[in-house]
Amino acid sequence: MKNDLNLSELSLYEVRKKVYPRAVHGWFAAWRWTLVWLTQLAFYGGPWLVWNERQAVLFDIAHRKFYIFGLVFWPQDIIYLTVLLILAALSLFLFTAVAGRLWCGYACPQTVYTEIFMWIERMIEGDRNARIKLDKEKTGGKKIGLKTAKHAVWIALSLWTGFTFVGYFTPIRELLSFQFGPWEAFWVLFYGFATYGNAGWMREQVCKYMCPYARFQSAMFDKDTLIITYDQKRGEPRGKGEAKGDCVDCGICVQVCPTGIDIRDGLQYECIGCAACIDGCNQVMQKVGRPQQLIRYSTTHAMEGRPTRVLRPRVLVYGFILFLIAVAAAASLYLRVPLKVDVIRDRAAIAREVEGGLIENVYRLQIMNTTEEARAFEISVSGLPGIQLWGEPTVGVPAAASRMVPVKVRAEPAQVGTHPIEFRVRALGVEGVSVTEDSVFIVR
Repeated sequence: MKNDLNLSELSLYEVRKKVYPRAVHGWFAAWRWTLVWLTQLAFYGGPWLVWNERQAVLFDIAHRKFYIFGLVFWPQDIIYLTVLLILAALSLFLFTAVAGRLWCGYACPQTVYTEIFMWIERMIEGDRNARIKLDKEKTGGKKIGLKTAKHAVWIALSLWTGFTFVGYFTPIRELLSFQFGPWEAFWVLFYGFATYGNAGWMREQVCKYMCPYARFQSAMFDKDTLIITYDQKRGEPRGKGEAKGDCVDCGICVQVCPTGIDIRDGLQYECIGCAACIDGCNQVMQKVGRPQQLIRYSTTHAMEGRPTRVLRPRVLVYGFILFLIAVAAAASLYLRVPLKVDVIRDRAAIAREVEGGLIENVYRLQIMNTTEEARAFEISVSGLPGIQLWGEPTVGVPAAASRMVPVKVRAEPAQVGTHPIEFRVRALGVEGVSVTEDSVFIVR
């Protein structure tokens, strides 16, 4: 009974078998490394770009301003972040429906950093067989030296990655001169540790167990989705000889796979679509003098000898919605007025009667200049007979800054209650830059 219990407990969990991916060269490997270079040049170089004498891309949470080249966004522009997330989700759905997990295989940060970390590992410890042999060796000076060197390079790269990431939220030149507080230090270490752990230690475990995309991707696949496939009709039975199929059962497709699966067993959720198995198999087919593309990108319908439909209902729906949202977002950005105004009625100062029998209300106007040029703004009010602004009608606001302006509004006595009025703020010397905000005027 005790033995049966132990067996049932062990069956609930799978002991991880360490994956030793073999280096592979080929057309798809070249594409992966091209994207590694492009994404990392953009990531590591982004914080160092300068625009209008400031950091070009900076999400300054402390001052609640977000700079993206010539655009300045404020917390009130949260709608654009929402639209961006919707566009990213729809793009992922569209690309997955058409071509499977291309994002995972070529541009996902987990894949990119795992590729970089494995390259460092190969440079220090050697390729697959050398690493397997090293791990089996008893602990000695050589093994400790190689492992220490590898982890030292991993940690250095991880810390620089965390430093760069935090540099998008705190000016990176301040970080470089060590002008940062404990929170910046915490996040540098946190993201550095996350990079080191995910790309150096967990690797395929992140894709297989932590990433939710691997679980729901099947809902977006159909028989017309481009996936990595093994041609069983041509490859089976495996082995060498005249009576055998083209697959020589060398196992190269398993050895180069970063998640350690055998693509010959069919499509599996662990497959990230990186095409390493295609490059590896093509090399073997070339050596044995057989046609390449035994493993290739294809669709289930194509493997069955049926035509593949690219423009099918789900693709058209995803594409149409994506196009509409993208056009609407672009139009909104183009027509966006570089001025924001919030009107707050001063609740501490109730309506009161002043000289001349007029009724006075007090307001506070927060005027936000979202351009990078200092501007002067004219304030006016309308909505009631004889209503007038009491005080200075023109205020200046520095570039990419906000100013809280107290405003007194006076009007002729009217019926007791609340009356709608409008504040209009207009940029002087600039056509088309004005904002109208509604408020109420109270008569007691």
